[in-house]
Amino acid sequence: METFNFLDLRILDIIDILLVAILLYYIYKLVKGSAAINIFIGIVIVYLAWKLTQVLQMEMLSSILGQFIGVGMFALIVVFQQEIRKFLLMVGSTNFGNKRKLIKHLRFLRDDEKELTTDVTSIIKACESMGKSSTGALIVLKRSTSLDFIKNSGDIMDIELNQPILESIFYKNSTLHDGALIIEENKITATRVILPVSNDRSIPLRFGLRHRAAVGITEKTDALALVVSEETGQTSYIKNGSFEMFESYEELGNKLREDLE
Repeated sequence: METFNFLDLRILDIIDILLVAILLYYIYKLVKGSAAINIFIGIVIVYLAWKLTQVLQMEMLSSILGQFIGVGMFALIVVFQQEIRKFLLMVGSTNFGNKRKLIKHLRFLRDDEKELTTDVTSIIKACESMGKSSTGALIVLKRSTSLDFIKNSGDIMDIELNQPILESIFYKNSTLHDGALIIEENKITATRVILPVSNDRSIPLRFGLRHRAAVGITEKTDALALVVSEETGQTSYIKNGSFEMFESYEELGNKLREDLE
């Protein structure tokens, strides 16, 4: 009878296992909170069952599962179209040629952290103030992905970020209040920007076009978005196409700083 020696592991085997674990972790992060999470878990279960039947030399069942996985890969490209796009965007946005960015992604080596220049306090205070006056606002904050493809749809600006400027731009009688405002580092670089609107059916009906536009841009890029509702005065924080929960504006500010760093 054939025996299995599970202790006969090479260093490359360990590296292989770690890389697969990291890959699965990032895929899980992309689909977490969406309907795709159940499909992802199902795929993992079927794949593990297939590998188990191969090890146990159950040839008929292994052949059936292998055919299922082979054909299913084409269907998965359609099912996970948005998730695959976000994954490739995340990989492409990771500039490993930049030492600071590499250290940023390897958090345990984070001894050369870049100082945050964005005035988060002004942004949070402006959102809180606009919420009290029921002033609608849509703010997009750039991270690593270029936003030039949407900035050209609005008015290009070069304004130092501060609270009065933000509130004056979104003032109801302002000519600049429609559309989104783009922030890069500590500069307002565009206003009246038209964003791609998400078609995600899981977004609650109480959210309007501002929220759908915020979800849309965070699905297609790694940007962050803040939306102040004109109806309720509540501020929403959207990241990676999902709504981030927070209990106070202070907690929102901390989340924003952490994500921008």
